[in-house]
Amino acid sequence: MEKSKGRTQLRHTMREVFGIERLRPGQEEVIRSIMDGRSTLAIMPTGAGKSLCYQLPALHLEGMTVIVSPLISLMKDQVDKLGEAGLDVSQVNSALTVREQRASLEQIEKRRSEFVFTTPERLTDQGFLDTLSRNKIDFVVIDEAHCISEWGHDFRPSFLALGAAIKALGSPPVLALTATATPEVVKDIEKQLAVGPLRVINTGIYRPNLRYEIVRVTNEAEKRQHLARLLREIEGTGIIYAATVKTVEALKEFFEASDFRLEKYHGKLAAKERKENQDLFMSGELKAIVATNAFGMGIDKPDIRFVIHYQMPGSLEAYYQESGRGGRDGLPARCILFYQLDDRRTQLFFLGGRSPKFDDVMSVYTALVNLKAHEGPTSLARIQESAAGVTKTKVRVILAMLKDMRLVREERGARFRLIKSDLRPEEIEGISVQCQERGEKDREKLEKMMRYGQSADCRWTLMHEYFDEPWEEAACGNCDNCLHPLAEQLGLAAQPEAPAAPSPAAALKEETPEIEIERGDHVQVKKYGEGRVQSVEDDKVRISFPDGETRTFKKDFLE
Repeated sequence: MEKSKGRTQLRHTMREVFGIERLRPGQEEVIRSIMDGRSTLAIMPTGAGKSLCYQLPALHLEGMTVIVSPLISLMKDQVDKLGEAGLDVSQVNSALTVREQRASLEQIEKRRSEFVFTTPERLTDQGFLDTLSRNKIDFVVIDEAHCISEWGHDFRPSFLALGAAIKALGSPPVLALTATATPEVVKDIEKQLAVGPLRVINTGIYRPNLRYEIVRVTNEAEKRQHLARLLREIEGTGIIYAATVKTVEALKEFFEASDFRLEKYHGKLAAKERKENQDLFMSGELKAIVATNAFGMGIDKPDIRFVIHYQMPGSLEAYYQESGRGGRDGLPARCILFYQLDDRRTQLFFLGGRSPKFDDVMSVYTALVNLKAHEGPTSLARIQESAAGVTKTKVRVILAMLKDMRLVREERGARFRLIKSDLRPEEIEGISVQCQERGEKDREKLEKMMRYGQSADCRWTLMHEYFDEPWEEAACGNCDNCLHPLAEQLGLAAQPEAPAAPSPAAALKEETPEIEIERGDHVQVKKYGEGRVQSVEDDKVRISFPDGETRTFKKDFLE
């Protein structure tokens, strides 16, 4: 009876405060889990309504809800919306003026905030943690939770301090939210947060309104031609993703004299220009925004009609997350990947910049020893300063690994204490080998991204296999491989359905038994020439060609 009454009150709040009549799939299960005080990981696709999953239960619990997000722009949007609904909301981040920060902190100290939005960086501030801990905290929300994991596609070192911050707040229940998480990432999120077993609620990745397509290209000129064609062909506004700032700038310049209005977005632009361009995009004044992956996380624009990846991302997680920004209104959207072998080199370059080597590990460990971190905890800033030449990301990755190996302990306020100060060089070599092994896993993800681009199978089937999710359908019926037979993609003519009289070649084929094709055989493909068989599965054959490409064909197309 009490449970039924609670459900009635929740539905009343849902209608009166948020103007929503019914919950979407998975939302009620997540809300119930939070109301029951269970730490929960909700894996829900973009546009599935993750915000309501914490906003609704927060209004039916006594204390304050803390929301941690890496996105200040999204934070402001959420604060404004909740404020318009008449709710008491505060935000604390680097974008506020000193006066605004003081006002927010005062509101929190006086326990007048139902919601507090902040960044992971701010939760390393001991004074701020003390201010928060004077309140009764119902639960902590971690948005974009895949950023916690080093195996996630968008790992943020600042998220590694969240476990210690949550402990400092009295270990309240946690709601972690993300659109993507492989089993490995789920396990790592649970480990990093250290709040006990998480209840995992996964509503599935499938979104039938998204059409996935591959455009195979061999050079930059082909890419630009196809991009211009797609911009003419597809109605509405979209996103064009590029892997580098240089490519973003080049595309903006190339289309400058065209009929399309495009603007750029990347991390090296001034904050004012980034905001102006984002506002133009949100208002629908642009045909597209050309951007690096610095753009998009948390973008609340429901009518994005296309997402084009001009260059290949580093993993299928990144591709799904970025392409999933299309079609949040439930209407059709096209997700198109330009597949070029050379893009692999760009991603390998990025991977090299994230993988610590022996000298990096030695520099960080030596910094800890020189700073006497075994006598008292040392701040992250001082370690970074002392480990000269090691990037901020690598410092955090190394510290995370040392913490996992119980050689370092992270204490309140993102301070680190060295547990063992007499490591031998061979032990440090062992740590660097583990770093290299992690780098190998990242390269494996890149190879899986490559295989996705080469495959003749249903795109959604490939996605479900990658994320280890059940998929009862034989095929989606909507992607390029489902809509267009492989013969059509290769420009090969189909055989006549019922010829009046068989040609000599056809007659010969009828009399000739099917030839077995095995790994290592040399075969001929009309459009691509001779290649070597890498694998055979049912009627599909993977073939490598002298140009370094590997492609999949049906047996019927081979000689």
